[in-house]
Amino acid sequence: MILSGEQLQQHARDIAASLADVTNGRPFTPHLDVWKVHDRVFLIVTDDDPGLQIVTLKVDPHQGDALRRDFDTITIGRYLNKHHWISIGPGVGITKQLIGDLVHDSYDLADDRHRKQQP
Repeated sequence: MILSGEQLQQHARDIAASLADVTNGRPFTPHLDVWKVHDRVFLIVTDDDPGLQIVTLKVDPHQGDALRRDFDTITIGRYLNKHHWISIGPGVGITKQLIGDLVHDSYDLADDRHRKQQP
């Protein structure tokens, strides 16, 4: 089953909302739902264009390269540093599990406090 853009975005929001120390708002424009951990962005949900229902997430550059190679609807990040961010739209292979994993990974990359506590 292929997720619709709306389902993809809602699942990303649900995962983000379940994580510790997360805030969200619209600091840049009313059309970008921005999620942060300790004031660092880890998820952006674009909701102003029904034809462009995407989420943008922070990634390790090598992982981002692999994801863009393997999935047609994963592209360079739409709004931020093109090496450290990806944008994901609905398409073949974009599952709830993949979105959940990528939201968690992005959260971990953005959470300085979490990284500093690791050995």
